Amino acid sequence: MRIMVGSAAHWSITDIMQTLPIASVIPQVLSTLCVQDTLILEAPPGAGKTTFLPLALLDQEWIQHKKIIMLEPRRLAAKAAAERMASQLGEKVGITIGYRVKLESCVSQQTRIEVVTEGILTRMLQSDPSLSDYGLVIFDEYHERSLNADLGLALTLEGRALFRDEEPLTLLIMSATLDGSRIATLLNDAPIIRSEGKSYPVEAFYYPKDKHTYIEGHVTQIVLQALKEQTGSLLVFLPGQLEIRRVERQLLSQINNTSSNPIFICPLYGDLSLKQQRQAIEPTEEGARKIVLATRIAETSLTIEGISTVIDSGQSRESRFDPNTGMNRLYTRTLTQSEATQRAGRAGRLAPGSCYRLWSKDKQNQLIPFSPAEITQADLSPLALQLLCWGVNDPNELCWLDPPPLGAFQQAQDLLHRLGAIDTHGKLTAHGEKLASLPVHPRIGHMLIRGAELGLLSQACQIAALLSERDPLSRASSDLELRLNWLAVKPAENRFIWQRIHQQAKHYQRACQQLSLTCKPVSQTEDTKWIGLLVAFAYPDRIAEQRSGRHLSYRLSNGRAAYLNASDSLHKYTLLAIAQNSGHVDRKEDRITLAAYLQPELLERYMSDSIQIEEVLEWHPQEQRLISEQQHSIGQLVLKKAPLDSPSPEAVALVIQDVIKQQGLQVLPWSDDINYWKLRVMFLHQAYSSVEDNPWPDLSDTWLTDNLADWLGPYLTDVRHIKHLKKLNLKKILESLLPWPLPQQLNQLAPERYAVPSGSHIRIDYSENPPVLAVKLQEMFGCTDTPNIANGIALKLHLLSPAQRPLQVTQDLKSFWEHVYPEVKKDMKGRYPKHPWPDDPLNTAATARTTAALKRSKN
Repeated sequence: MRIMVGSAAHWSITDIMQTLPIASVIPQVLSTLCVQDTLILEAPPGAGKTTFLPLALLDQEWIQHKKIIMLEPRRLAAKAAAERMASQLGEKVGITIGYRVKLESCVSQQTRIEVVTEGILTRMLQSDPSLSDYGLVIFDEYHERSLNADLGLALTLEGRALFRDEEPLTLLIMSATLDGSRIATLLNDAPIIRSEGKSYPVEAFYYPKDKHTYIEGHVTQIVLQALKEQTGSLLVFLPGQLEIRRVERQLLSQINNTSSNPIFICPLYGDLSLKQQRQAIEPTEEGARKIVLATRIAETSLTIEGISTVIDSGQSRESRFDPNTGMNRLYTRTLTQSEATQRAGRAGRLAPGSCYRLWSKDKQNQLIPFSPAEITQADLSPLALQLLCWGVNDPNELCWLDPPPLGAFQQAQDLLHRLGAIDTHGKLTAHGEKLASLPVHPRIGHMLIRGAELGLLSQACQIAALLSERDPLSRASSDLELRLNWLAVKPAENRFIWQRIHQQAKHYQRACQQLSLTCKPVSQTEDTKWIGLLVAFAYPDRIAEQRSGRHLSYRLSNGRAAYLNASDSLHKYTLLAIAQNSGHVDRKEDRITLAAYLQPELLERYMSDSIQIEEVLEWHPQEQRLISEQQHSIGQLVLKKAPLDSPSPEAVALVIQDVIKQQGLQVLPWSDDINYWKLRVMFLHQAYSSVEDNPWPDLSDTWLTDNLADWLGPYLTDVRHIKHLKKLNLKKILESLLPWPLPQQLNQLAPERYAVPSGSHIRIDYSENPPVLAVKLQEMFGCTDTPNIANGIALKLHLLSPAQRPLQVTQDLKSFWEHVYPEVKKDMKGRYPKHPWPDDPLNTAATARTTAALKRSKN
């Protein structure tokens, strides 16, 4: 096989590969894939695995003239890889080598190698699970562990196992830095081949940032220092676009450019046009230097020409799903060791280089080895929808390096149900099938389909396209209508974004027009009032109502709080549909960055399936009364409410039970009589606790509170005010807990009073266990047996002095008379001479009278 470089000379592919680090392992790769259908290749960036290895595999006999598909994590990397391989063959892209990326495809019937972005593989698998036209799937840069790569691998493994027994589909997993042993285990102990690569030493310098210094100023200072200390071009890693723009402005104001030694400043991030991105990665003219200000996009996949110095901020920004809010958040995090190594390696591709790290050497040793996979911290609703379309309800049916977290997957299913993609049983609906066929997030797909059904497809597509790109008017009001107006005219600035949004909108429109949709167009489709409704279709959990008295603060249907900037024109509307907001996990409020006003009547008419109509009963703590309303709500947002004259009796009872639990049982009309009756029953409950099927109920406060619904619930249905609780016949309600013949037995076994020898009927105190009988000592003369109740439980006697003070506490009256009384008599006879203190109390008549009174009665 012969390939052409440029247009001047012909070289064999073998000759070129011999100059690349990957060359040393290609024979081993080829021989292994002749006998194995799975292989893991670890090779550092720049080894040639992306642009030369696929060419070496193309004519292998085992491919059987089928095609090769290679996955790349980014559009720029996919196109660059395809163009590089095509140039080696002396061809244009689209002949032997082609690519498919978002909004762009360049393939033909002759194409043998297709370089695609990862999400495209999922769509290919859904239409042909066997990938029957392909003999090899290459997962390049798999160490990045994107959600689409993990999903693509899981579906590929499943499709291969089900449909490719006779013609095995070969898998090649390629990575720069990866825990290869874990993947090998997942792939049935697949062999691992490692290419050490060829890299030059990179000297590391550490310049930690002072905690009071902004990162942009520190980066600018180190860039200027490196320009003086080093030669060649610089690659500067920054967290995101905002920092890139700020550093760019600072450098432009401080670098003294000359025509003889120009210094070009080239931003590099995903939202730039491919032309702008190419300017950053292509070599400079002789004598010129380049400063590439890049996000993590430059860590792998791309080869940036002429770089000899790397300046690393040590930070990376990524979108991560926040399960607490159900929204994606931007996180700025510290690098991992593998990422720091990859970034530094960019300086040692062609010659010895330098890496300026903006953190300390000690911190370098503390970095974690690898970053977590996206699947462990992403919004899983697109993945869940694709799995359902594949026919899988439980993700554990497939093979994963890291399975989807159960909680996040459940949240994804909840969202799909809210969007009508799945039914109450978790089965995919016809609407869900349509959503899965659209190349967008399920939220956006739902908006597109509902918009199309209402004749609002054009507006819906424009909104969807705007939401898929960087905000072209980020410094303006958050009003989405301004963006649609901007889109309607050709602007002087941001022309590339304007063109891409239009292109994307047309792409969405074509995709929707291929669906079989039943349309009932509304009138005045160009009216701006529909914008808010379309946004609400996509984000029903972000419908926001203005807080009373706080015109910049809103409460969202998902329970979160959000605010507008003081100058934002949307504050005049009480109801908004929020398309985008920004915030941090540790903050209670998010900032609204993109929204549209929403008419309540449109919401109620066109999103009635999302609106809950329910009876809401609440206890007003200040007025101590029940408030009953019929509320129309979406999520946690109440849209409308009206008084409810006849609330459900069951619902009333439940609310009043909660009030009693919160305020305590003391809110009920207890009296001394009821409390005493309750104590008697509780005494018998304890007395018969060892008896199987104890007939006496537990009337403790704990039991009464825990079982309010059973014993009190039926009597609460008419309670509307605290006064109504006070009028309950609590004694009768409690007595109903004693079935016949327990009421009669209560008086027999736990009587209120006990007849003592003197003839007095003394009230028994059941507040203690055993119960107490407090009686004047003289009233027990002649009695040797301790009084008992409940078939043998001795009462605790408090034998009282004439002054009603306990002289003795006992449950053994006989022993008292024998051993204690003589001493009591000596002490009391002189103190209370008017009362009888006989020497023989057992043969003395019991009495409650004084000695004088006894004499008078005899006379």
